[in-house]
This record gives sequence, C-alpha cells and structure tokens, in this order.
Amino acid sequence: MPATRHAAASQSSNPPADDPRHRILSAAGQEFAEHGYEAATVRDICLAAGVNIAAVNYYFGDKRRLYIESVKHAHQQRAAEVPLPEASGRPAEERLHDFIDTTLQRMLGFSEQPWQVRLMLREVLQPTEACREMVEDYVRPHFAVLVSILDELCQGRLPQSELRRVAMSIIGQCFLYRAAGDVVGMLVPRAEIHSLHTPKQLADHITRFSLAALGVAAPLPDSSRFVRESPA
Repeated sequence: MPATRHAAASQSSNPPADDPRHRILSAAGQEFAEHGYEAATVRDICLAAGVNIAAVNYYFGDKRRLYIESVKHAHQQRAAEVPLPEASGRPAEERLHDFIDTTLQRMLGFSEQPWQVRLMLREVLQPTEACREMVEDYVRPHFAVLVSILDELCQGRLPQSELRRVAMSIIGQCFLYRAAGDVVGMLVPRAEIHSLHTPKQLADHITRFSLAALGVAAPLPDSSRFVRESPA
C-alpha cells in the first residue's frame, strides 16, 4: 500500500462503523487478543470483518503491520471511551486523582474484559514492535502528564528521575489489578473485592497513598474516614 494512503488512513480518528479499514482493525484486534499473533490468521480476520482477503494488503501491507495498527487502534478506542477529564484550572491533587481514576477505568472499567484491554496486556507482557510504537505515540505523552502533575505537587523539589520512579510506582499499583487480578481475587475476600476494589475505590486509595508518599498529605486518612471492619 502506498505510504500516503497508510498515513491518511492512520489519521482518521473517527471512521464510520462500516469503514472497511475500521472493520478489519476491530476484527484483527479481537483475533489477536484471543489467539495471539502467530495463531491468528488473515483469512479468519477478513472473514470476521466481511472483506476480501486482499483488503489487508491494500490497507496495511501485511499481517505484521496489521497487528501493529490493531494494538494502536485498541489503545485509541479505550482512550476515547474513557478520556482524561479537562485539567484547566484544577488543583494538582484533583488532577492526580483524575489521572489514576482514568487509568484504572481504562484497565478495569468493564467486567467483560474487553478485547482491547486483553490485546494491550498481551503486548505489554510479551512486547513486540507494536509495543514500542504504542509507547511512543500514546503512552509516553500520557506518562509525561503524570510526571508534570507530580512535579507541581512537589513544587519542583524532586529531580525528574525521582518523579519518574514515583510515576512508575503509581502506574504499577494500577497495573497490578489488571495483570494479577485473579491473584488479587484469591487474596482478598469476595465482599471486600466488590465494596473496596472498584475502580473508584482503588483510585481513592492509590491517590491517598501516593500523596502521602510525596509528603503532601497525612500518612493515613483521618479517623473519620475509616470504617471499622469486623474480623474476616
């Protein structure tokens, strides 16, 4: 496929639902999420998308490029479904909570585990060239937003290297509930999972924990915010 066609297609952020390229990307993403790159076939993808098998070559060039674009497409879809709230004029503490809440919603927001999340998780755990492109195009700018919020909270007293480590710790706390969700379910009582491990509850906890670690909030919430629990 000519580079100009590929570039123009990549810039279309909201294609119509019946757009063949969009249908191929959605079908490919689901196939790759379910079966992995090697096992997924172009024939099955085209059958699911309702297009001729030559369409993959026309729009993407080959299976490898289709896979890369499907990973990026998955990230774009999740970001569009759960956008980061407008930050203008809001305190850094609120923006940190918004960032964490948005990250958790994108990772955990739907109980049916959407294929977009499964595909991105597969790519993060077994990275390919698609992971590098996704990081450069989407994850790195998002990460820079988090680092800037932390810098504002600390009023410039921490070096960038330390801010990046704090940011990694925050992302790691969020990612744990996606990557090791089954293990979390084994460690935490079911009632507690439903009442305290929702994306909103986790966002509240990770925000408080992070603010305390930065020294801009008390180490623990004040006692009025505790709900005494009966022994398990």
